[in-house]
Amino acid sequence: MVNHEKMHRGDISTSRGEVMARVSEYYSLGRTQGTLDFVDVDTVNDIQVYVDPGLIRYLEDDWGKQCLQMLETFFDSVLDSVRSNDKRRTVSLLSQLREPNETHLGISRGPSAGRGFGAKMGAAFAEKLAESEAAKSGLIQDLEDTAFFIDGVDMDIVSDVTTNIIRGPLITYTQQMAELFEIPLTEGVVSGPVWNPRTLEWENGFTELPTPDGNKLLLVPKMIVRRSMHMSRSEYYRHHLVPVLQEEESKVASRGLAETVRGKVIVTKKEIKKKYGSTKPDVTRETLKRPSVYENYRRIKRQVPPQPLSHKELSDTADSPMPDYDQLLQAVLNVPTGKADATRYHNAVEALLSAVFYPSLSMSEKEFAIHEGRKRVDISYVNTARDGFFRYLVRHRIQSRYVYVECKNYGKEVANPELDQLSSRFSTLRGEFGILTCRSFQDKDLFLRRCCDTARDGRGYVIALDDEDLKRLVADVKAAMKPTPVDLSDPDAEPVRAVSDYPLLHERFRQLHG
Repeated sequence: MVNHEKMHRGDISTSRGEVMARVSEYYSLGRTQGTLDFVDVDTVNDIQVYVDPGLIRYLEDDWGKQCLQMLETFFDSVLDSVRSNDKRRTVSLLSQLREPNETHLGISRGPSAGRGFGAKMGAAFAEKLAESEAAKSGLIQDLEDTAFFIDGVDMDIVSDVTTNIIRGPLITYTQQMAELFEIPLTEGVVSGPVWNPRTLEWENGFTELPTPDGNKLLLVPKMIVRRSMHMSRSEYYRHHLVPVLQEEESKVASRGLAETVRGKVIVTKKEIKKKYGSTKPDVTRETLKRPSVYENYRRIKRQVPPQPLSHKELSDTADSPMPDYDQLLQAVLNVPTGKADATRYHNAVEALLSAVFYPSLSMSEKEFAIHEGRKRVDISYVNTARDGFFRYLVRHRIQSRYVYVECKNYGKEVANPELDQLSSRFSTLRGEFGILTCRSFQDKDLFLRRCCDTARDGRGYVIALDDEDLKRLVADVKAAMKPTPVDLSDPDAEPVRAVSDYPLLHERFRQLHG
């Protein structure tokens, strides 16, 4: 577990002499958590967040779909082996699971080691699944369900198993982030078991990964981690199973649990707990008698996409600074105009927009190649919005799975060629919405009318933002920042999030239809 007291991290060493440093510090990225797409973990100790498969289910890009395919094919294979009583196959599948120390996520104390999912633990899990009536009956359908009905399995184990299953995509993601931030990779690193969703087998090999202090590092997108799982056993017990038991008991007064208060027959939760218990075996036993209760809970949770961690939650959990929007904006404004500083402008805009648009946009990629590399986009984002402007695009059937940004650090007028360059990157498969950033316009109204023409001609939707617009964008985000109250009496309650709906983007988008 990370020591969350404020500290000068570079001055802290472990008992093994390793200096504690975040990835951003270790590799001198000049970035903090707010402008990084991955969890900026300590290269030695763990940060107490967990990979939640519930978040992965709502990723609509190719990477997310690949992860989901791996999760579904792996666990379907496990359940098939359990239900066919093929214990050898069950053990073979689960015994490959290991503590993924290379992610530095979880609850380890001191240098990442964890409680482990070694061969014995995997075998024990296999045995418990094989004996589980919940698994045999079909009550357990997904990995998250095991935390409800299998002893010894909780959110840390679900997180570890998920990480193991999606190790292949995480390796690809780590390599993408390494290229983006020029993090050196070591060749010939043992990959660890990688799940193949086509052959339904584990594969081992060698790959390239960062190796700070000689230890391999696997980066994890902050979009797929939470401090607690979306599917909560305590929430299910208190808000779904107990009310059903109360209703049953209230109808049969002879059982002795019901009492009449002001003419109304009630059964207290305390009495329900005393009679039925609240441990995992108790919950499993009573749910097996009433499977529809859990099926309804699972259906309800699937209808409400879980929220990723906010900037504030990440800051509080990982003892990392909040994004300094004014500083990020000033970094853009300080770049001299002209081709000589185009890369500097490009990098500054990416840092600013990554902070401003999170969690609506994530997984930034610079110089994103399309058309087999014949064309490139300055910045590509994945649209991961649950609400706000970027979700508005999806609801209105604007193709925006990927959002493209072109950065023009011109000291001259931005005109039709620059607009046509961005719109030529659009497609019905990738996306038809993009943002063009530039320093200023000689005739801003004229360029905005050109954007309207592009939209009316069916060539996509482009919103243009100059330096003054970026100032307003930052002001809007800062204005939306306020305390996020939460019901402290309910440990499963999520904070009411203050989200900027980007009024400037709405205004410009409406103009495209004007």
